[in-house]
Amino acid sequence: MPNKLDVLTGSCMQIPCSFDIPHQKKYTFNSTIHTSGVWMKEIPYFDLHPDSVIFNSSETVNRYQGKITGNMSQKNCTTVFFNVTTNYTNRYFFRIESQPFRATDIGKSVKIVVRDFPSSPILTVSGEVKEGTPVSLNCSAVAPCLEHPPELTWTLPTQFTTENQLQENPDQTKSVLSTVTFTPSYLHHEKNITCTAVYPVGTSNKTAEHNMMLNVSFSPKDTSASISPADPVLVGSCVNLTCSSTANPPVTNFTWFQISGDKPIQVASGQSYTLNVTVGDGGLYYCEARNSYDCGKSKEVQLAIKELPGWNSVL
Repeated sequence: MPNKLDVLTGSCMQIPCSFDIPHQKKYTFNSTIHTSGVWMKEIPYFDLHPDSVIFNSSETVNRYQGKITGNMSQKNCTTVFFNVTTNYTNRYFFRIESQPFRATDIGKSVKIVVRDFPSSPILTVSGEVKEGTPVSLNCSAVAPCLEHPPELTWTLPTQFTTENQLQENPDQTKSVLSTVTFTPSYLHHEKNITCTAVYPVGTSNKTAEHNMMLNVSFSPKDTSASISPADPVLVGSCVNLTCSSTANPPVTNFTWFQISGDKPIQVASGQSYTLNVTVGDGGLYYCEARNSYDCGKSKEVQLAIKELPGWNSVL
């Protein structure tokens, strides 16, 4: 059995269960003879505490409404209980009643925790989320009641495709897995995504959700260069050129270029470039921003030099 099961008030719960017979006792278990399954609450001693019995498959009336869905002759004791209430929260033991074999494994139990609201689904990302590269997100929600499994829905800032399936966990409990595939853009960086699990309980629904902020890796975008002051300046004045860009991971290197003739010439490095203007500094400039993915190039900006008496403007 699993060590623990979280279930919802008013729903059903399926307890995965199987058993084996100790080697020295195998001869006493006859699979062709009817075998009953008994569930005991909190106390595993069948003879000493008959009031701990909450279900016996050989009885038509039980304290808990349920049924053994597994084939006991094949050592499968999987059991379903219906209309679970909060007082079901406790530890449970399983007993085999057959002829002549009778036994309880007092060292193994399952803890049932009944909640009024479902636990949040688990949201995971497979691989790096990078602009232009398809990525898959997985959302998993426990399905303690297979007759009414949860329905998973997504909220994303872009178009996507989904694939849903029922999966078995290592402890034989069941979960619903939803996988969404989409191609992220840098515009999706730091946008929220949500996976919502809707559990049908009776005539109503109970919901739980998991939110995650997307961390999209992308090359520099919206790279721009600016000059301050922007108006024509006198020779000898101080001018500051600034490069800005959006990138994830952040920009690691800014480079400045001046157009000389038809060719760009690198003139400085760094996000800001300050110079004392000379006649030859007039003209067009642009910057490049680079991170570990690629670089982005700004539009050209013009540094104009103010005309002095007897001079022509230098551009």
